[in-house]
Amino acid sequence: MVKLAKAALTLLVLACSMAHAASSEAELETFANESPVVRDLLERAVSFERDNQMLEGEWQAANLYCEASRLGSAEGQYRLGMLYAFGKGVPKDRAFAASLFATASAQGHYEAQRMLETINFSNTELPACVTEVVPPDRAPVAVDAQIASIPANKRWVVDLVGTLSDWYMVDPKLILAIISVESNFKIQAKSPKSAMGLMQMIPATADRFNVKNAYDATQNIKGGISYVKWLLSYFRGDVKLTVAAYNAGEGAVNRHRGVPPYPETRDYVRKVLTLYSRASHPYDANITAPATMLGITRQE
Repeated sequence: MVKLAKAALTLLVLACSMAHAASSEAELETFANESPVVRDLLERAVSFERDNQMLEGEWQAANLYCEASRLGSAEGQYRLGMLYAFGKGVPKDRAFAASLFATASAQGHYEAQRMLETINFSNTELPACVTEVVPPDRAPVAVDAQIASIPANKRWVVDLVGTLSDWYMVDPKLILAIISVESNFKIQAKSPKSAMGLMQMIPATADRFNVKNAYDATQNIKGGISYVKWLLSYFRGDVKLTVAAYNAGEGAVNRHRGVPPYPETRDYVRKVLTLYSRASHPYDANITAPATMLGITRQE
């Protein structure tokens, strides 16, 4: 019986190798312990993950790993955790990676346990795609690639941002990342909360920075850059806090002593920082006193 079982496993490996050439022999042997449905999901995911079309292939793999995870596969949970840990196909998210590794580890998955120890982080919230039948978020492309994908009839916005950012001494890539997440370069964009234009300025912020027409691209961008420059001074160059405050207001960031625990704001910060990877930015300390949460005085 043992020989027959080994022979059957060998045939299975050979057959799967022909159908899913991207899977290694070791992987197929691991997958053979899964149910037929889960095994098929994992094998197809590996094929997508190693596809030449990097982001799309990795996202397709994540989608299949989500399905395998919902079916209770520790291997699927581990592999999905790896994608979240390194931001492959899905947004880089240490918390989601930790929860997936913990879930797989509880089922005795050795590699997941090692990764859990490596990232040294604790979290229990799983990605939505693991708890319900929804696709995972896609990993945003870097801001340079985002700019390259802008239609020709909107390229002038990039040039305008470059000019105005230079005048205000703010990195144009930070402003472009904010515009990308806020409005996706739609000049007439308006949110349910009355945020307007390219940088989605609410009326109070528009008034604060003397923006008379928030749907005028030049006024909108100047006002948005002015606010970003002020926030950089207030948070002493901390990009994450600046981005969080642009979404939720500097008061909320100060009260919570960091990124507020609002799902919308946390998602917003994650998206912008995926496009713009710098953690700090030069700032003008003379614009405003530092945020009280920083615990520093104006004299630096």
